[in-house]
Amino acid sequence: MELDLAGAELKAVLNRLRRAQGQISGVIRMIEEGRDCEEVVTQLAAASRALDRAGFAIIATGLQQCLTDVEDGRGSGEDREEMRGRLEKLFLSLA
Repeated sequence: MELDLAGAELKAVLNRLRRAQGQISGVIRMIEEGRDCEEVVTQLAAASRALDRAGFAIIATGLQQCLTDVEDGRGSGEDREEMRGRLEKLFLSLA
């Protein structure tokens, strides 16, 4: 399954991933500094949400592409079912 992210979609996903990257770096720093457990877990949860949102955005793009292919008559029924199964598996891996 090839992912084709358009400019705005790509920018949004990259921004979410960069935000998560910064939050994870912050969590590492907080642990190294011996910061309060509650603060560390709060930042870790924020990083996890940012990663989840990036993953869901990528899956949503895949779903949209799959639906476009169906509407355009591309791909066989078997191809569509295989793609649906793969996208469902990816979605559930984030749920």
